[in-house]
Amino acid sequence: MADGQSGMNALLYRLAADVVVAAHVAYVAFVVLGLVVIWWGIARKRPWVRSPLLRYTHLAMILIVVGEAWAGIACPLTTWEQWLREQAGQVSYRGDFLATWLHELLFFEAPPWVFTVAYSLFGLLVIATFIAAPPIRRSRDLSSRTSP
Repeated sequence: MADGQSGMNALLYRLAADVVVAAHVAYVAFVVLGLVVIWWGIARKRPWVRSPLLRYTHLAMILIVVGEAWAGIACPLTTWEQWLREQAGQVSYRGDFLATWLHELLFFEAPPWVFTVAYSLFGLLVIATFIAAPPIRRSRDLSSRTSP
């Protein structure tokens, strides 16, 4: 019964690690593709592109990544996933999540400072976009408007 229990625990740890990876991929996709969609929305003059919720969330997410990179902190999602994989008895990769996937997908290797610079430049693009087309707070209080 102990082997069955440990097998079940390993399965649960592996599934949890997969969920963390999915959340990590979603985070990266929102940051990267979010900027592309925001640029598209600006070019097409879409009102949703000025949404404070969208824009402040997007800005905060990239600033977290840049802050971690500059502080030399491993992404908590990466650390968590690696720990879960080790608990499941799986081999875990070493290093930064995005750097690892870039290596896997593009066979690209670089020292950590290259990724710090890349994250920082991307963060500057987000900030420049934020300044060029800032969010606009919509008034919720319609009673303050005067009638004609």
